[in-house]
Amino acid sequence: MIYVALAILILTLILGVPVPVSFMTSCAWLIFYGGPNMTGYNPSQLLPYAYKQMDSVSLIAIAMFILAGGIMERGRIAEKLIDLVDIFIGHIKGGLGVVGTISCAIFGSICGSACATLSCIGAIMFPRLKKGGYPMGHACALMANASLLGLLIPPNATLIIFSWISGISVLGCFLSTVVPGIIMTTLLSTVNIWLLRNNSDVLVAERHTKEERWKMFCERGRMAIPALFMPIMVLGGIYGGVMTTTEAAALSVLYCIPIGFFVYKGLTVKSFYLVVVECAVTTGVIMIMLYSVSMLSRLYILEDLPGKALNLFYAFSTNKWVIMFMINIFLVFMGMLMDDISVVVLTTPILLPIINELGINPIHYAAIVAVNTALGCITPPAAPVLYLAGRVGGSAINQIMKPAVAFMILCWVPVLFLTTYIPKIVLTLPHLMLGTPW
Repeated sequence: MIYVALAILILTLILGVPVPVSFMTSCAWLIFYGGPNMTGYNPSQLLPYAYKQMDSVSLIAIAMFILAGGIMERGRIAEKLIDLVDIFIGHIKGGLGVVGTISCAIFGSICGSACATLSCIGAIMFPRLKKGGYPMGHACALMANASLLGLLIPPNATLIIFSWISGISVLGCFLSTVVPGIIMTTLLSTVNIWLLRNNSDVLVAERHTKEERWKMFCERGRMAIPALFMPIMVLGGIYGGVMTTTEAAALSVLYCIPIGFFVYKGLTVKSFYLVVVECAVTTGVIMIMLYSVSMLSRLYILEDLPGKALNLFYAFSTNKWVIMFMINIFLVFMGMLMDDISVVVLTTPILLPIINELGINPIHYAAIVAVNTALGCITPPAAPVLYLAGRVGGSAINQIMKPAVAFMILCWVPVLFLTTYIPKIVLTLPHLMLGTPW
């Protein structure tokens, strides 16, 4: 009956049924028809189990980071970051795209949301890129890819949820994606310049003297200090052991409210109210999803789905790195059907026992999940971030696909390969800072 439950889940997702409802539908089938004799399971045992799983302080961090991201999106913080980065690389050909990429990396590390990053940075960068002669299909593809850097450079909700499900250190998960995030930022910037090398329509900004650049840096840097201080404060507090992830998330909200109201003056009482409402709705959806998947994952374990999946992998190969290749394919496929958080909450209970059986460090697997779920956000047919970039930038999806595929092949695939098959890239920072094993 477990295979029927999986078929129901995949079919409902393909048909566009809301993710929590899809989870509950699959869960209901197993409750009625699961078990060795198809007698089902007792719901009175599943409901308290799911409630106990939800009783976690770390989940509060998700709501806090969502709220902080919404406040920063409307608080004109991104504009100051873009102006600061533009001083150093805006004068080279393709440099404006690099400015957008680095700005997405910085802003994404503050809010941890790809959609918020794309909406905020994109709204500022797309007019500049269009004026600079960039093909809008290329510009939308670049900003869509760059906005996902917030899912690699911590903090982000995906890894918080992964940590909650797996029971491993949140900080260890955060540290595991820092180096892949830096590599991805470098590759996106380099490939952007390479793709535009022969495009005569792309304009080059005026080169400033050292004196002019220093003066601009002092002026713009002074305005950007409040925005730049936030990731330093949050990440420094977490990595330094001064604050837990939840405390850092709450502090980020308390910090960005006065910054948005009184420093950058982009936040109003009305927009703040709308942010709080949106945060409440988004958090409610995520919590319902987590509650339903807690019951579903428990049923998967009772049905021994991880053992069945491992036997299926072993039927192809017993080499752990070949199995990891198949797991990557599976994660990419799931990312094509649903959003990043849904992929994490659904696949982690199934695949984590297999990862432990193969002897792979769970922190290493956390980075693999992060890269895969980010890639899934721009992989059709779902590709929510790619379609959002088209709407924000005003470009048709057929114009976006060619450069988007180029960025996927030349940037995401190499980073996924390095993250999977060279564990030290992922595990060096957790080992140095937390003493985790290789």
